[in-house]
Amino acid sequence: MRVLNLTTNRTARFYVQQVEALEARGVRQTTLSPPGDQYMEMDSDETRSPLDYVRFAPEVLAHTRGDYDLVHANYGLSVPPALLQSRLPVVLSLWGSDLMGEYGWLSKRLARRCDAVIVMSQEMADLLPCDAYVIPHGVNFDRFRPISQADALTATGWDPDVKNVLFPYPPNREVKNYPLAERVVRAADEVLDDDVEIRTISGIAHEDMHRYYNAADAMLMTSRHEGSPNSVKEALACNTPIVSLDVGDVPEQLSGVTNAAVCESEADLVAQLTRVLRTGERSNGREVVRELNLDHMADRILEVYETVLDEQAADAGQHRVPA
Repeated sequence: MRVLNLTTNRTARFYVQQVEALEARGVRQTTLSPPGDQYMEMDSDETRSPLDYVRFAPEVLAHTRGDYDLVHANYGLSVPPALLQSRLPVVLSLWGSDLMGEYGWLSKRLARRCDAVIVMSQEMADLLPCDAYVIPHGVNFDRFRPISQADALTATGWDPDVKNVLFPYPPNREVKNYPLAERVVRAADEVLDDDVEIRTISGIAHEDMHRYYNAADAMLMTSRHEGSPNSVKEALACNTPIVSLDVGDVPEQLSGVTNAAVCESEADLVAQLTRVLRTGERSNGREVVRELNLDHMADRILEVYETVLDEQAADAGQHRVPA
């Protein structure tokens, strides 16, 4: 099977993992990205202009005349060029802000024209006017694993004599709502005998992130909206306690997880973070989210591809030979 991928950022860690996992299953892939700023993480603010996507269309159309079985558009704004052609079926993956943000109306309209739609959470699926497959991004459980908190604190350089609360995003990511996280940590610091510090991170290599999850006494999520945040799943794989607002699929991910909480208000965030920090215990997150591994994710995406191609063959009155 050969797939033409369209994506806003070919270097995004979750996208790279998706490509690698599918390649391990024999799927040959080519990736194209629009011109312009290529910094684009899931649920980040869109950094390209509409003109960048207009300039992207001729390149996509030229490639779709090649030897591909389908087009996989990763992110809502990457799908219009794919739909300009009619020869290849189109699979659309929505990442979060492309459905819940400024251009959500466009993603909803375009989703109905695609042969299959993949979303990260049931909350996202419920926003669509068509059926969708709910397939959260997977986690590399070999990389994200529990290690000694003392060793992790040494590696990160964090103070072992305070309660370290991880906010795993740059403070300027508006959708992540750092001001709220800062207020919550400050309030917890006033209640607890131990000092409480908020730790923001950026520019950390993905292979080093497990040290920060393990060093943290808790992770705090205060986002205005989410799809299926990878940071939550990675933290769970490291047994990091998590306190979060009710966003995206976080309530589902934290169901059955000890020393974790989903909150509805700022006051609740303060109360639950204080409780979690007082216990000083890790969570059982790794056990609960074990099925969210990369292999499971790749198998389900491959099933979507196979279903789309089988339906195309049936419509054409042909018998498709499995790849």
